[in-house]
Amino acid sequence: MAKGSGLGVRGWLLLGLTTVVVLAATGVWNPFPTMWDWVNRRQSMSQPDLVWQQRIGGTPRSVTIAGETVVVEQRTRVEARSLAAGTQLWERKADWSAVAGVGQEAVVVVGRLLVKGYEVLDPVTGVTRRRDGDAVAVWTYRNLLLDARCVDATDCTLSAWDPRGTAPLWTAFLPGVSSGLLADNPNLLDTRRLTTARIDGEVAGPEAVTPLLGFPVDGRVHVVDTATGRVLQNVEPGRDERLAVIGGRLLRITARSQDGNCYFAISGRDSITGQEAWQQSGINLRTADSAGCVQREDPYGARNVLVGVAPDGREAVIDGYDGRLLLVTANGERVLAVDDRYAVVRAADGGTVSARELGSGRVRWNRPAGQKTGAALTPYAVIVTDEKPNRLAALDPRTGRELAALRTSANALAVGPAGMVIGEGREIGYVRFGGAAGEPPRDGNGPVPGSTGTGGIPQPQDSCGPKNELCAAPDLGK
Repeated sequence: MAKGSGLGVRGWLLLGLTTVVVLAATGVWNPFPTMWDWVNRRQSMSQPDLVWQQRIGGTPRSVTIAGETVVVEQRTRVEARSLAAGTQLWERKADWSAVAGVGQEAVVVVGRLLVKGYEVLDPVTGVTRRRDGDAVAVWTYRNLLLDARCVDATDCTLSAWDPRGTAPLWTAFLPGVSSGLLADNPNLLDTRRLTTARIDGEVAGPEAVTPLLGFPVDGRVHVVDTATGRVLQNVEPGRDERLAVIGGRLLRITARSQDGNCYFAISGRDSITGQEAWQQSGINLRTADSAGCVQREDPYGARNVLVGVAPDGREAVIDGYDGRLLLVTANGERVLAVDDRYAVVRAADGGTVSARELGSGRVRWNRPAGQKTGAALTPYAVIVTDEKPNRLAALDPRTGRELAALRTSANALAVGPAGMVIGEGREIGYVRFGGAAGEPPRDGNGPVPGSTGTGGIPQPQDSCGPKNELCAAPDLGK
């Protein structure tokens, strides 16, 4: 046969493609939609499979479970999806969003950057429940919503709202909140969370408001009672001090440079009198950098407790109200996560993690771990991550019982009373605690609705405050 005769491979491919295009154009046969569906087919992020998995329009900035919905914040919009099926319920243009309240009382707060005001939306319908046109900052909690509005730079009003309320619970005067428009949850002087890879820093959702909040204004700290709105103190830190409001106390944290070292001291002050209530020396709260002991960071901790390093290198958990050492680890152990109930601690050899009860030091449970194991504490579950192989688990904080165990490289984005949302890129999905995908959790008596928190699903354990001040006194009966 002569060289070069015949169509050759390229010729046959061109002929085949031309035939397919002609058939598609004439409506005889169109393979392109099927081919695109195959290319775009979603693979499950997890084994076992999820209750649902959906692709959203962009990488989420935050995800929060609000009652029966999942609220997803993206760069220029916010949307809500059904917790049961993952279907989109509504979408709004917004530059920022946050969730206040919990369960059926939750609301979504949205706003635009460089524009005053915000809207409070129903998480199920997206309908506006309340609109404000003047606020420059908003803070959201499980049981309260705060906003600040300023008629000029030194004349601001702080207002507290029930998340679904229509009238403020109280108002207070502040000589400013900062400069510019601050959007949602600008920094207050409190604790910063211990964080880890593959677990979102806001995985626990909104926290309950603390008894006192510290607002930084022009180098001073204004201490506000969140029950009444009363401004209790207006304090300027010393040259070597950093102030923080934790556990119902104003903390003065001193870092003094001497002989090439930093020397630390912590003083807890009464919120009304300013008198010293407790004092600890030598514990490094990691507020200072290595250059001259300048304190630029809030101390690590959560709710009413702080995490620091004792002079001998062991980590310590401190009660912010009375200064007690609630836990001191052994040499080489590391605190991975903490709230005011438990601390999750990795052993010195990295082979196990355990939950320690604060105050008593009792070990609630142990679990095998690796050197890169991470953890986070939420009101409903302890989230634990492992690498090589990639794992993600949700555990009962009290017993260590597995509520969900996944083989996945996805991140934990949000935890609710009956399950958690995980995500990877633009994909998000929901796993239910206590049962296989699509099945309600079970106990010895049969199915239990996931939203009730019963049937082996741990109830949220919110703090009543260091001296029970956040919880109503028990009704002793009549």
